[in-house]
Amino acid sequence: MRSGLRPGAAASTQSPDLRQRFEFDYSLDAGRSLGRVGGKGTLGPVLYAGPHIWRAQDTPAGEATLRITRSGHCAEVIGWGPGASEAAASVPALLGSQDEPAALVPHDPVVAGWVRRWATRRLTATGTIWEHVVPTVCGQKVPGLNAKNSWQGILRRWGRRPPGPAPETLRLPPTAGLMASLAYHEFHRFDVERRRAEAIIAFAHRAATLERVARLAPEAARERLQTVRGIGPWTASIVVLLCHGDPDSVIIGDYQIPNYVAWHLARERRGDDDRMLELLEPYRGQRARVQALAKSAGAPPRHGPRMPLQNLQHR
Repeated sequence: MRSGLRPGAAASTQSPDLRQRFEFDYSLDAGRSLGRVGGKGTLGPVLYAGPHIWRAQDTPAGEATLRITRSGHCAEVIGWGPGASEAAASVPALLGSQDEPAALVPHDPVVAGWVRRWATRRLTATGTIWEHVVPTVCGQKVPGLNAKNSWQGILRRWGRRPPGPAPETLRLPPTAGLMASLAYHEFHRFDVERRRAEAIIAFAHRAATLERVARLAPEAARERLQTVRGIGPWTASIVVLLCHGDPDSVIIGDYQIPNYVAWHLARERRGDDDRMLELLEPYRGQRARVQALAKSAGAPPRHGPRMPLQNLQHR
């Protein structure tokens, strides 16, 4: 992979501070290749606009906005803000350069079919921790629509506009310093009850230290994240999956994923964590990848009501 950097220090936020080109030895996925990075909803730190991916990011050098344009085996990156150069260095990993999809060896025809169908899909690795915590905690034990609405409300209230000529809906996540200064009841307007609010606040108080978890091995990172009150295996696995691009960061405690796995791998409409882990055992080392493929393959037939939306404003 080759890259060429044109250094710049433009006075205007409209003029790029950086232009960089990356070449890969694989074709770049034209879809939503950053997966669930940025959380759900219209506002967020990742936006898709035609061939472009817009990415807003905090770095030790400052805020950054990137516009990533994929074409074949190449990615053209334009950046704005004091952190543009540091943020651009993460682009290869964002686009899957650290992943090895060929490491998934099918043990049954179903997974073999998935591998053929989604042969170009790669896991992203952001190398960051804090940006994933708030949207993930918002999703703890509530339906997806609840989680989406909570995260979007938090971004409208406390999200920040990134540097440069970014789209109107691109937002930097709230800073850990701000989140640490809030009282739990300030989250109630966004349907986040005390338990989840206090998990966010507790993590925010330790965010500077816990950001170093990005440098640990995935298993150690998951264990370290769970030392924070309110951060359990489900949240830790998702954060490490996004930060490290870990293909074995298996997600347990999810309302839906065991059903997807049980249906596709065993034609069972309902599954629990134990059954899911049993079915995934032949894929140890790649279990999170198989979970993601099972979800992409579609939901099992419904035989009961959806998980109801919850009103948590006063809890």
